[in-house]
Amino acid sequence: MREVSQSDVKSGLYPWFVVIVLLVAYTLSFIDRQIISLLVDPIRDDLKISDTQISLLQGLAFALFYTLMGIPIAKWADTRSRRNIIVAGVFVWSLMTAFCGIAKNYWSLFIGRLGVGVGEAALSPASYSMITDYFPPNRLSTALSLYGAGPYIGSGLAYLLGGATVSYLDSLGAINMPVLGAVSSWQAAFVIVGAPGLILALLMLVLVREPVRKFERPDRKHEVSFIKDVAPFMIKHARFYLCHACAIGLVSLVAYSTFAWLPSYFIRVYGMPVGEVGRNIGLLILIFGPLGIMAGARLAEYLQNKKSYIDGAMRSVWIGTFLITPAVIGITAIRTEVISFSLVGVVFFLVAFPFGSGVAALQMATPPHFRAQAS
Repeated sequence: MREVSQSDVKSGLYPWFVVIVLLVAYTLSFIDRQIISLLVDPIRDDLKISDTQISLLQGLAFALFYTLMGIPIAKWADTRSRRNIIVAGVFVWSLMTAFCGIAKNYWSLFIGRLGVGVGEAALSPASYSMITDYFPPNRLSTALSLYGAGPYIGSGLAYLLGGATVSYLDSLGAINMPVLGAVSSWQAAFVIVGAPGLILALLMLVLVREPVRKFERPDRKHEVSFIKDVAPFMIKHARFYLCHACAIGLVSLVAYSTFAWLPSYFIRVYGMPVGEVGRNIGLLILIFGPLGIMAGARLAEYLQNKKSYIDGAMRSVWIGTFLITPAVIGITAIRTEVISFSLVGVVFFLVAFPFGSGVAALQMATPPHFRAQAS
């Protein structure tokens, strides 16, 4: 596999092409991750399970291995081919999403969601590290924010296309798929959204090349240990890492809980059909999510490059998170459909605002050979 030299990186559009490919992967990951939020009621009715069990499928089942596998996979990403790690992850999560479509009971669906988490754990740490080696510091916030738009494009498409797909599949009645035979509409939806990722994994093997690592250490062959190397560095700089983790973690809490339950809220409170809910929320995410993350990146670069704030990226994070709480409360406190949906757009803009600049701050503050594990 040919590596991309630093002279190649500085010229041409190839680095931006790689970011776009990674953005497509990130987009597909969120479609596969979020499609379940549109399938809450049919899954609950078919499998005879509770809202609590549904929440475990959306949260714990995915996050358990997503979190636990993140550190060992990131360790590999700090020393081995990040491209190959990403390709393997895309293949695994896409296959396991399709596996959710053949689930016959709660626990088989739970296992499928575990597998989705394992596969998706491979994507972001390796992608952050690759993108950082493709771009200079003064363009990093924009590059990472373009990649970081994936969750909002993916979630928007999951709601927009997913809602239309679910409505169409519901209208078909009995569904027969090759090999699988008779399946319900929610099972068919999982199979359909999982298939494109298998194709993307093969294309990435051909189209994406591994960049040369910046500031490569002479002892590259010595594997970096999280316990012996990364953790002590992070403890030494605990003020930054703790505040960063708490800030991004709390914003993520708002984002994921909103993604998970907004469709059910509008379906149950306002009696709206799933197709309409998916279309409305999907459009709002597609518009305001990317706008928010790019606005945060541009502010970070303005503060860093024009105002000479070395901590410009973190200042952008602080500004973006300030108004999230009242906007989120307003969605359910104001029982007017139009205003609720308007505030959904505001929430997605504000939730997205700190992610590109927050990731850039983490990458810039961390030595190159620690970046994936620190992420």
